[in-house]
Amino acid sequence: MMDYDLIIKNGQLYDGAGNGPLHCDLAVKDGLIARIAKSIEGSAERVFDARGKIVTPGFVDVHTHYDGQATWDVHLKPSSNLGTTTVVMGNCGVGFAPCRKQDHEVLIKLMEGVEEIPGSIMDAGLPWNWESFPQYLDALDEREKDIDVAVLFPHAPLRVYVMGERALNREPATEDDVKKMQVLVKEGIEAGAVGFSTSRTLVHRSATGDFIPTYQAASKELKQIGESLSGERGSVFQFISDWDDADDEFSILTETSAKTGAKGTFTLVDVGGALDGESAAGQPGQWREQLQRLEEAQARGLDIRGQVLSRPIGILMGFPGSMHSFYRRPSFAGLSELPWDERKQRLADPATKSRILAEENVNPHVFVEIFNRRFRNMYPLEDPINYLPERDSSVAACAEREGRDPEEWLYDYFLGNEGNNLVYIPAVNFTENIPTLLKHSHTVSALGDGGAHVGSICDTSANIYLLTKWVKDSGDIELADAIHMLCRQPAELYSLLDRGLLAEGYKADINILDFEALALHTPHVEYDLPGGGKRFLQHADGICATIKAGEVIFENNMPTGALPGQLLRGKCEEPRALLT
Repeated sequence: MMDYDLIIKNGQLYDGAGNGPLHCDLAVKDGLIARIAKSIEGSAERVFDARGKIVTPGFVDVHTHYDGQATWDVHLKPSSNLGTTTVVMGNCGVGFAPCRKQDHEVLIKLMEGVEEIPGSIMDAGLPWNWESFPQYLDALDEREKDIDVAVLFPHAPLRVYVMGERALNREPATEDDVKKMQVLVKEGIEAGAVGFSTSRTLVHRSATGDFIPTYQAASKELKQIGESLSGERGSVFQFISDWDDADDEFSILTETSAKTGAKGTFTLVDVGGALDGESAAGQPGQWREQLQRLEEAQARGLDIRGQVLSRPIGILMGFPGSMHSFYRRPSFAGLSELPWDERKQRLADPATKSRILAEENVNPHVFVEIFNRRFRNMYPLEDPINYLPERDSSVAACAEREGRDPEEWLYDYFLGNEGNNLVYIPAVNFTENIPTLLKHSHTVSALGDGGAHVGSICDTSANIYLLTKWVKDSGDIELADAIHMLCRQPAELYSLLDRGLLAEGYKADINILDFEALALHTPHVEYDLPGGGKRFLQHADGICATIKAGEVIFENNMPTGALPGQLLRGKCEEPRALLT
């Protein structure tokens, strides 16, 4: 019998607590870190020589939307292939449970609009072998997966389940409605939900263009639902908001936390400058006020934290993606069924081009509604992608240099490179303040949105970007601190206390990285979703191996076939606490 399942030798260990590097060996047994020492001798099923490499905990991503994908796919890409070993999904109030059979299409339309996952993919992929939220957790528990998943109880399906048509009409909840929602959330928490989520932003809409059932739900309703959360169970209240009445919005989190001991978290970005001085949600400079609110709440003993992204929230648009400035103009949409070579030829015809440029999009996605003609916020996509491009490289600037109309320039650009050209739109958080936000003591690195916006956003690689941009390139953040941001900090937010650290007794969730070689590839389209649906995926150089619960799940960008992932039901206890 082997002494260990796995030994990693000669690596530089960054423990996730902000320490490192420690030059030593690490041994794994039965899914846990069994020993860390200067030198480990003994037999093992496999030995990794990590000389010249860094060894870190697996990344923990607390803001994803794999609610559908986790029911049909064993690989939660593009998270698991980029070093993430634990994800939290069910964010922003959208998900698929609880749900009666007659409301399946309602929730598909909500997810299609809010998180931009095509309805045809969900129709083909969702098994719908549940109705209640506990049944949904059971369905997830039964499926094999490569990494661990934790689930928030989402507000939108809850509201539809209790209120029916009145929820879709965004009517106020009655006291009886709220009592029913409280009971269901309590049941969900007892079954293993790690918290509750909602959305309060006008950017989130159904595929029909209507505001979702949670938009502008009374803060009283949310505070009452929040009473169902449990600090003892590590519950978290998560939301995204436009912050029209910032004090009232923030009070939802503070009052919930004060009454229940639950934690709170919300999307925190710098909107200043990203949209030529305008914003889709929030006001420039608001991020400073939010940091102040966080500090005041923490001083009161309320654990509320902002979720920040290590780069702009970036939208990819072009013919290969799901949307662009012309995609729902009638003359363009009328060609969508043609084979690509024939369609491209027709699009290049001057008469067709003239008709399309003269038209407007019909019921476009909100992203196109906002960015359709914001040419100073569009940037021709480079390879490798530049997430903080110079403003003089925008579509508007390119067109001005050639003395051309920017919309016509964009149309021709999309036709170039055999129709594969894309533009990158840094929608918000296009700012020099990102390191300040990341380093604040009351924020966590998040917002990669894995599983969502499959044809327009590929931000899951923001964890790798934190390492390549803010550590390796700029030096704004120390490597040990960055590993802490990606591993232990988010694990602590959700009380997943058995991971995020390299220490004896903890989960053997581990990355072996060639830090000097670490680099992101430009996102690319793959047709691998149910029904042949397409999505953007992204790879990175330098991720030598990702280990989940002691099993290698990815090695040199290739899946190994190991599927050790599990459903996490609520709080995970600290191993040291279990030993005492």
